[in-house]
Amino acid sequence: MFDLIRAALYAFLGLAAVGSALAQTWPTRPVTVVVPFAAGSSTDTAARILSVGLSEALGQQVVVENIGGAAGLTGTTRVARAAPDGYQVVFATVDTMAIVPAMRKNPPYDSIADFVPAGLVVEQPIVLIARKDLPANTLAEFVAYAKANHKKMQFGSAGVGSGSHFSCAKLNAALGIDPIHVPYRSSGLAAQDLMGGRLDYLCALGGTAMGPVESGQAKALGLLTAERSELFPKLLTSKEQGIVGVDSYFWTAFFFPKGTPDAIAQRLNDATERTLRSPITVDRLRKTGIDPIAPARRTPAYLQGFMQAEMKNWAEMVKASGIPLE
Repeated sequence: MFDLIRAALYAFLGLAAVGSALAQTWPTRPVTVVVPFAAGSSTDTAARILSVGLSEALGQQVVVENIGGAAGLTGTTRVARAAPDGYQVVFATVDTMAIVPAMRKNPPYDSIADFVPAGLVVEQPIVLIARKDLPANTLAEFVAYAKANHKKMQFGSAGVGSGSHFSCAKLNAALGIDPIHVPYRSSGLAAQDLMGGRLDYLCALGGTAMGPVESGQAKALGLLTAERSELFPKLLTSKEQGIVGVDSYFWTAFFFPKGTPDAIAQRLNDATERTLRSPITVDRLRKTGIDPIAPARRTPAYLQGFMQAEMKNWAEMVKASGIPLE
């Protein structure tokens, strides 16, 4: 028995030594950041902005690869099954790590057990935007109009189970309305139809909302977040406009496949910290409606605990929504 224990201990120490050596030399070749959504999405935009600074900080090229499909599950699953050598990392979101898995009877990965967290990175406020000719210019006017016309109204989303879908679902439930949900393959496509007048409203991520609002092709009616956003400084929150219980959010984080040495995850976290200390990078992010996560919340340890709470929170929310599991 002692010999078996000693052999197991030596094996563990051997693996730890290999992991430590790998972390010390990582990376020695390009690192692929998998964005589990189509090119042009706000998540993709953030990844491409960050990749410049990360390449410089790591001394190797950071390549962004878009692998969309199945509401983000396809790309995320590929990283979950990748070799734990640090050369594939997923730029995952609240959708892919918490919401969509909670909607599956048999999700293709365990968001906690199958990944090594490397840190929260950026977040986006959720903005209620409407077609430019909707007869409402404030949230109060929207509420009055929606209660009178909701049966013939349509709202869009980036797909069933997406953050934009659940944000609007929370808003609709709070207002007691039942409009038609029109899911799209991406938030960008939903925004295009909103600007074309084919949708009435959209609970859009900051990165999706900014362009249509600034161009005058859509109107912003309120923030569906607990606090004001520097990205939309003149826009009032839903609470400030008398609507409570509709706060929503959208976060993005780096995750490696399980088995990746913690030292590699920390190295990427350090590189991310360096990148987000650049005023140029932060300015580029904010100009596209994306905000860096506060530094105290960007550590791997914080993300580990945060994910535990997120999984529980969204599992309860999905159950309460009544949406059947797939």
